[in-house]
Amino acid sequence: MNALLLTGGRVIDPANSFDSLADLLLVDGKVAALGPAAATQASAQTERLDVRGCVVCPGLIDLHVHLREPGFTIKETIATGTAAAARGGFTSVVCMPNTSPAIDSASTVALIHERAARQAKVNVFVAGAISRGIGGEELASIGSLKRAGVVAITDDGRCIQNNELMRRALEYAKMFDLPVLDHCQDYALVTDGVAHEGYWSTVLGLRGWPSAGEEMIVARNILLAETTGGRIHCQHLSAAGSVALVRAAKQRGVSVTAEACPHHFTLTDAALAGSEPFWATDGKEVFGFAGRTDLPQWPAYDTNFKMNPPLRSARDREAILEGLASGVIDILCSDHAPHCGFEKEVEFDYAPFGITGLETELALALMQLYHTQRLSLTDLIAKFTVAPARLLRLEKGTLSVGADADVTVFDPDLEWVFERESTASKSFNSPFYGWPLKGRARATIVGGQRVL
Repeated sequence: MNALLLTGGRVIDPANSFDSLADLLLVDGKVAALGPAAATQASAQTERLDVRGCVVCPGLIDLHVHLREPGFTIKETIATGTAAAARGGFTSVVCMPNTSPAIDSASTVALIHERAARQAKVNVFVAGAISRGIGGEELASIGSLKRAGVVAITDDGRCIQNNELMRRALEYAKMFDLPVLDHCQDYALVTDGVAHEGYWSTVLGLRGWPSAGEEMIVARNILLAETTGGRIHCQHLSAAGSVALVRAAKQRGVSVTAEACPHHFTLTDAALAGSEPFWATDGKEVFGFAGRTDLPQWPAYDTNFKMNPPLRSARDREAILEGLASGVIDILCSDHAPHCGFEKEVEFDYAPFGITGLETELALALMQLYHTQRLSLTDLIAKFTVAPARLLRLEKGTLSVGADADVTVFDPDLEWVFERESTASKSFNSPFYGWPLKGRARATIVGGQRVL
C-alpha cells in the first residue's frame, strides 16, 4: 500500500467549498480521507509530510501548454515540459496540437499518450486540431480524435478565418461534447504586426497589432456559439474590448468561457522599451517594488517580451485583472511556448512569438491577484483547478474522497528569485528571470506520488 499523510496545512478545495486547517490522507493514488478521519485512518507505516504554513489544494491544471512533441524536441519534450510543470506546482497539462505532424489524427494522439505514459512527470491531456494540419481549410476527423481521447479541439497558434468552417467545427464538437478552444486573431487586421498598436509601437518603430484583431474573432466566436449552441473557449485574452464582449455574452447566457495568462496581466507594452520605461510607467506601483535596488534589467527590443497576442496597454492589463476578479475570465493558464535561444536572438521583427511560463505562473498570479486582494485564495485556486476541469470534463480539480490523489502544496508568501539556472524547461525564453517573486510550490503530488 502506498500512503501519504499531509499534516497541518490549510486545505482549500473550491469544488467542495472547503477551506480549513486539516490533514489529508492519500492511499494508493486516491484521496482516502480529509479532516480528523485522515489521521485516524493512517497506519504506522504511512509516510507523513508536515505542510504547516502551506496551502494544500487540488492539483493545478494548465490547459494551455506547448510540449513541442512530436517534431520540435529541440525546444521542449514531454519529459522536460512536464518537469517544468511539476516544478511550477501543476499536476496536469493540456498539450496544444501545433506540432509536426499536427495532432489531427488518432495515431498522433496515441503517440503522445504512449510517450507521456513513459516520460511524463504529470498527467498529460491532449487537445486535437480543429482542421487538418491546422491549415484552416478542412475539418479534422473530430469523432476519431474524440475516440482517441482528446479533451478539446483547437488550432492554437493559428486561427480559423473561414467563419463557415468554424461554425461546422462547433456543430461537430457539440455532437461529441468537446469544447472548441480558439486563438482569436483576425489576420486581415493584424497583418504583419509584432507589437500592440499604440504609443510604444510608434515610438519604437514596430509594426502595430491592433486590439481589434483579437476582438473581431472574439465577437465572431460568440455569435457562432449562439447560433450553434456549441461551447467556445477564447484563449489568452489580452484586450479590454475582448473582456467586454465576453461579459456581455455571458449575461445573455451564451456558452462562452475565457482564459488569461500572467504575462498579459503583469506586463504592458512599455516593457518593449526596456526595464526603465516599464518601471517608470507603472511597474513599481503594480508590484510594490518602489525603492528596491535588486530589480531585473533588460534592454529595449528584448524578444523575450514578444508573444502572441502581444503585451498591451496599461488599460488593457487593468481590464484583464478586472475580468479575472469579476469572474468574466474563468481560467488561468500559461501558454507555455518554449523556443530555442538562437531563434530569439535575432531582430525583434524576426523572432518567434512566445515565452515559457509553467514555473512562474503561480507566483505571478498570487502577486497580481491574491496579494493585491483582487481575489481570495479560494477563487484564485478555482481558476487553476475546478474551472478547467469542468470545461474539459476531467475527473480532476477536487479533493473529494475517492478522487485522484493529485495535490499541490504551495507557500503563498515564500519570496524567491526566478533564475535561469534553476529552470527545468529545455528552453530559456522567459522574461521573468531575475524577478523577485512571491509564492511558490513546495510539493507536487501526482497519483499519490511526489514529483516535486
